[in-house]
Amino acid sequence: MNLLHVVILAIVQGLAELLPVSSSAHVVVSEKLMGLDPTAPEMTLLLVMLHTGTMFAVIVYFWKQWAKTYFQSAEAFKQIILLLFVATALTGLIGEVLIKAIEKFAFHGAQNAEVEQLFGRLDLIAPALAAAGILILIAGFYEKRHPFAGTISTGGLGMKQGALIGIVQGLCLPFRGFSRSGATISTGLLAGVEKSRAEAFSFALAVALTPAADGREVLRLMKAERISGGLNLASAMVPSLIGMVCAFAAGLLALKWLSKWLESDRWYLFGIYCLAAAVVVGILSHMGY
Repeated sequence: MNLLHVVILAIVQGLAELLPVSSSAHVVVSEKLMGLDPTAPEMTLLLVMLHTGTMFAVIVYFWKQWAKTYFQSAEAFKQIILLLFVATALTGLIGEVLIKAIEKFAFHGAQNAEVEQLFGRLDLIAPALAAAGILILIAGFYEKRHPFAGTISTGGLGMKQGALIGIVQGLCLPFRGFSRSGATISTGLLAGVEKSRAEAFSFALAVALTPAADGREVLRLMKAERISGGLNLASAMVPSLIGMVCAFAAGLLALKWLSKWLESDRWYLFGIYCLAAAVVVGILSHMGY
């Protein structure tokens, strides 16, 4: 992996992470086309930093909206913290149970089996993309037929809606291609949450989830013992930091685009894109990638 690979992957990650099209699927396909191994532990450090870059992009982009909505009063702040805690806890519970089940049954009891070993399989990513596309299409058409009619103050986001979004986010964790943002925003729309509130809450969840996801990947890297000693780790951090900066910039651009598409009632088009991407990934899988 050279610097050009890092920049390309950072741009792909930054643009796709914050759009409902599954950044993981796009990054995996890009890595395979460049001859890299998506399941290799040495790629983990780079991916951790790319996710961190997009997390900072989310914080910068949504900060004013979050301050206006969630920090306007002590009560509003307590409510969003409680919603984030419950949703993230449900995500962790559902996701961990699924991951352990997959590691136990998909590998037939093999020792040291990790769900990450499946992340490079395009034959699994294609149906996950298709599932995300169908969910986005359903939510887009539902939203058109059932415009938001709740109170602006809450945006239709309560404990029931937050918990449901957290559960669906947990279902996304083990599956590359099943877009986290696409699934959570679509779930919010189907649950009657106002579009901009569903978007903001989805990315607030991303910020809450990223440190835990990063920690998991760092532990995997350490377990693999591919990078040993402080000097090697420090040298490996340089391209990863460059990738983080590039992902941050690309993430801001993606967020601006996503918000405009949400406001223009074209959410369903992301579903069409995911279905088309599923076909392309399926073809690449058949070709032996």
